[in-house]
Amino acid sequence: MTTTPETPSASTTTGERADLLDVLQKHRGLFRVTVQDLSDEQARTRSTVSELTLGGLVKHVATTEKHWARFVQEGPAEDAIDWTNVDWSNPPAEVSAYADGFRMLDDETLAGLLEEYDAVAAATDALVATVDLDSSHPLPSAPWFPPGARWSARRVLAHIVAETAQHAGHADIIREAIDGQKSMG
Repeated sequence: MTTTPETPSASTTTGERADLLDVLQKHRGLFRVTVQDLSDEQARTRSTVSELTLGGLVKHVATTEKHWARFVQEGPAEDAIDWTNVDWSNPPAEVSAYADGFRMLDDETLAGLLEEYDAVAAATDALVATVDLDSSHPLPSAPWFPPGARWSARRVLAHIVAETAQHAGHADIIREAIDGQKSMG
């Protein structure tokens, strides 16, 4: 991501906010290395036994960051999927649409997905610079969240960092299997 005067950076913020921005921007940068100089065809390539592709990961990370940033500002979405009641033998359309969030579809380009990711990253960085880190919202209903749990903005931002770092690792393995390139080492 390119930092502009409107986009806060770790050098223009201080303390905890600077730390959050620094680690998030570091992991975004490592993640972006895994897709540099790829064609759309390569970005759609399944290079391991996993269903994951580099383009799909870019799309997923951007979507996930965008949704969690929205959660920080607005709380749980009114139309959130109630994961506790999904019939996995016949999932509803919104679950299938969610699954498409992990795929680079035929009408999508890597450049377009990266442009969206940059916009999401800039919005999140602005949020980090201004949000009350102690503000919190109840988590949506899902089997992986304890009932009645709440997350502060700080906890959500730490989760965004963890998601980005985890998927940067996935992407590194996928890219190395495509052409040997690694983000580190």
